[in-house]
Amino acid sequence: MAEELDDRSRDVLRAVVQEFIGSGEPVGSQQLTRRGEFEVSPATMRNVLSELEALGYLEKPHTSAGRVPTDQGYRFFVDSLLQLKAPSQADQNLIESGLAGVTGIEDRLQEAGKMLHQLSHHAGVVLIPRPSAGSLSRLEFVRLSNDRALAILVGQGGQVQNKLVMLDSPVSADELQHAANYLNDLLKSAASIEDVRSRILQELETQRTQYDEVVARALKLGAAATDVSSSERVVIAGTGSFLETPEFADDVRRMRALFKALDDKHKLLSLLDRVQRAREMQIYIGAESEFGSQGDVTLIASPYGTDDQVLGTVGVIGPTRLDYQRVIPLVNFTARVLSRVLKSE
Repeated sequence: MAEELDDRSRDVLRAVVQEFIGSGEPVGSQQLTRRGEFEVSPATMRNVLSELEALGYLEKPHTSAGRVPTDQGYRFFVDSLLQLKAPSQADQNLIESGLAGVTGIEDRLQEAGKMLHQLSHHAGVVLIPRPSAGSLSRLEFVRLSNDRALAILVGQGGQVQNKLVMLDSPVSADELQHAANYLNDLLKSAASIEDVRSRILQELETQRTQYDEVVARALKLGAAATDVSSSERVVIAGTGSFLETPEFADDVRRMRALFKALDDKHKLLSLLDRVQRAREMQIYIGAESEFGSQGDVTLIASPYGTDDQVLGTVGVIGPTRLDYQRVIPLVNFTARVLSRVLKSE
């Protein structure tokens, strides 16, 4: 449908989106003609707005109100009308210094989310790399109590992931060490955590483990340790920013639904994994995302990693009425800087 828009219609659509992003109020024909860039009468402007509405780019929230962009309108604006430029030097310096000021992969990833929240005033989101993003280097256990242990999974790239493992019977520290030694022997010929987990499950199915209680227990611990859940991989900073957005602050039911969706990180994990597989920035607007049932939510995310490996994604979640011209370059620049510092580390 993009070819149906002439130059004037494109300019009007751009103006409506920009006005609505800035004010949050429906945009009328007189408001547009006062901008001074359109040499047309209010009547002609109303006709152009009506055509854009008929084509699905705009809608009227109320009968007598002005118009607001639809998801389709935002999509066309982002894909065809938006002119992007690099973040300001001040923003670049903040991102560079913020990520350089911390050490360790997990701390840097946490800082990336905080920086994006601080600069965009929306929620920053980070997908933590799973050890399977590279080869798993080793696995260790730390006894916490009679029925709990902490599994520590270390990737070849240095990423560390901790997982709480519940024990079906008391296990001593020595037994945990023996289990780790046995599992680390399996790691020597495994390519990834999925490979390790597959071998563990295959071993558990064989009859020989029934005759070796120590081996069987080690395999059960390994199976539990390598079952990495989505909630441990998605970090969100600044969800309170939605409370400052009229679209959500004035609608308690919508706000509750959104926070419930954010708390259920499986949907967000699915989206971020799609960005990781795409290996390039992705923008999901409104109903395009898994949060479409909540409405008016946009996810802008970009992958980060080394030269030959995508490790995870970093991005911003905000209302569809966000400043795309500012936020898109911020996300892209943060991902590039994060990739560079992780590579150097």
